[in-house]
Amino acid sequence: MQTSVTFKNLDPSENLKSYVKDKLDKFDRFLDNPAEANVVLSVEKFRHIAEFNIIGDRLKINGREETNDMYLAIDMVLDKLEKQIKKSKQKIRERRSDRKSGKAAAMDIEPGYIPEEDSGGEIIATTIDYKPMDPEEAVMQLDLSDDNFIVFTNSRTERINVVYRRNDGNYGLIQPAS
Repeated sequence: MQTSVTFKNLDPSENLKSYVKDKLDKFDRFLDNPAEANVVLSVEKFRHIAEFNIIGDRLKINGREETNDMYLAIDMVLDKLEKQIKKSKQKIRERRSDRKSGKAAAMDIEPGYIPEEDSGGEIIATTIDYKPMDPEEAVMQLDLSDDNFIVFTNSRTERINVVYRRNDGNYGLIQPAS
């Protein structure tokens, strides 16, 4: 981790600098990519203040502590930062697992909608089991569920169809062209 230590109202000390760098090197195990840490150590009257800003790996984490002892302030702020990093990493893992399991919200596409070429959105593929049934039965199944659409094999034509809820309260049927 690239670290810069700044001293305000305090004589620069190699001991404090090396202490901060040693502690921050332990954070590399939490971060996948290189990060940058900006540390400001200052003294105001009897208060010792440690401020840390860590930027990198899609994270921007800040922490600040005031105590009577500089080493204690550094340890306390690093504990806070560790909790913040773990929490952020957990959120990222949960978002990725939600995407992989197909829990993404279904899109409502209106008739005549043409997506922009440069929209930057992701296409998330999911697999769906579909059963043979009539379109009327598909509407009844849709009423029983909270879903916005149902994919099924039309028992009359033996082709895949989609029944969906429209914004006006009616139902739409999507059939392939012959």
